[in-house]
Amino acid sequence: MASTSATLEQPPPGFRSPGKTDAAVETIRAAWHCDSTTAVILGTGLGELADDLAASVVLPYREIPGFCRSTALAHKGRLVCGDLNGAPVIMLQGRCHGYEGYSFDDLAFPVRVLAALGINRLVATNAAGGLNPNYSIGDIMLIDDHINLMNLPMPVPQASPVGQASSLPYKNQTNNSAPGRFYDPDLANSAASAARHADFVLHRGAYVAVSGPSYETRAEYRAFRRIGGDAVGMSTVPEVLAASNCGLRVLGLSTITNVACPDAPKTVTAEEVVEVASIARPRIRAIIEAIL
Repeated sequence: MASTSATLEQPPPGFRSPGKTDAAVETIRAAWHCDSTTAVILGTGLGELADDLAASVVLPYREIPGFCRSTALAHKGRLVCGDLNGAPVIMLQGRCHGYEGYSFDDLAFPVRVLAALGINRLVATNAAGGLNPNYSIGDIMLIDDHINLMNLPMPVPQASPVGQASSLPYKNQTNNSAPGRFYDPDLANSAASAARHADFVLHRGAYVAVSGPSYETRAEYRAFRRIGGDAVGMSTVPEVLAASNCGLRVLGLSTITNVACPDAPKTVTAEEVVEVASIARPRIRAIIEAIL
């Protein structure tokens, strides 16, 4: 959600080769031997949840082959492995974004590594601006669907050994759901149950993903609402598409850090986004615990 002007290092040749995936998996397994089936990507303001893990192992992204380095505010850029209430889990403490200069394949790479580690459930969280007037600051929105306006080119089909073009590496559905559905309904129901038990409102809506790094104009807020959006942000969709391709079950959660008022616009800073997202942290934790 935050702008950055950091200069990024160019990825080395062969950055996305299968060997990079294997090397990343070997690095993580050398540090942490416990098997986990669930991973969580912690968005803006939620990174402190990883500090609650017991018996944790922390790996900075720079030490994992192929991982990009995050430059966004409050994204520590660390992979944390450990137990939450006795259940093993992997948490990505921050993410990278397209506006930091990374490609779609760069952003998808950590998810492919998680799948290779044996993960079959991914919880993807983010901080988002509210488009739905029924939302309030600090609310949680369960992502039922998304609208991809990020304009990040996806990998092109590669020729098969027999000279025929293979299918695109990113499918439009998971292996265990209806066509076009990226978000797992059973995980969504578990999240809704956790919200009822903890006595807080869990909205359901569509997430609009844009490239950023600027916040939206008044006209854009109106347009996004008219096309069906309930919240808007600058992340998550590349990871969800990669997870779908890998056959992972996905739960998407947005913390509403500001609510659009096109007729009475207010200035929003990255620091305010971080502060508000941290308020919603206990609610996100309750959902994660229920999923585990």
